[in-house]
Amino acid sequence: MIRLGAGRPERLVAVGAHCDDIAIGAGGTLLALCLARPGIRVDALVLSGGGGEREQEERAALAAFCPGADVRLTVLKLPDGRLPAHWDEAKAAVEEVRLRADPDLVLAPRTDDAHQDHRGLAKLVTTAFRDHLVLGYEIVKWDGDLGRPTAYQPLTPEVAERKAELLWEHYPSQRHRPWYDREAFLGLARIRGIECHARYAEAFAVTKLVLDLGD
Repeated sequence: MIRLGAGRPERLVAVGAHCDDIAIGAGGTLLALCLARPGIRVDALVLSGGGGEREQEERAALAAFCPGADVRLTVLKLPDGRLPAHWDEAKAAVEEVRLRADPDLVLAPRTDDAHQDHRGLAKLVTTAFRDHLVLGYEIVKWDGDLGRPTAYQPLTPEVAERKAELLWEHYPSQRHRPWYDREAFLGLARIRGIECHARYAEAFAVTKLVLDLGD
């Protein structure tokens, strides 16, 4: 397994189209980073769900997924499933996060995600954060759009289990969904772990990576 480090990130941006996207796609990575880097700054943006139960869930969840971090969360009220019709508002929000944060790492949806909101947000991120390491997280869904990842973050069994526990605890509004359960989250993490010689892992797509290997 080829390993490349990303230094010691001190500032992180995480974006999601919906409340729970960030936690589902990169909750284990957030836990691992925040536990290893007390005081890390996390600027988070969610495009929909603001002003109601979903925002309350998201705020509590990100606080739990980012222990000891300086979390700054913005949740907008764009309608679910309608991002293409609200492109200007979404673009302005992403650009605002870029202006206030110069992160070492960006966590965002994959550009080839089958959900139009995820895919649209991913495209906005790659235009706003041109000089940053952007990791595109994956979200399991009915569409069956999981592909071949290019980057992995191994997770300890404790972190993987904790991720599944927090997802169930903090998003009760999603428990009725047939795919939303511990078995699905740990199952995907186990498969991604096999692919990177670990017990569990989260996987990401990397659209562009510039290496600095020295002279």
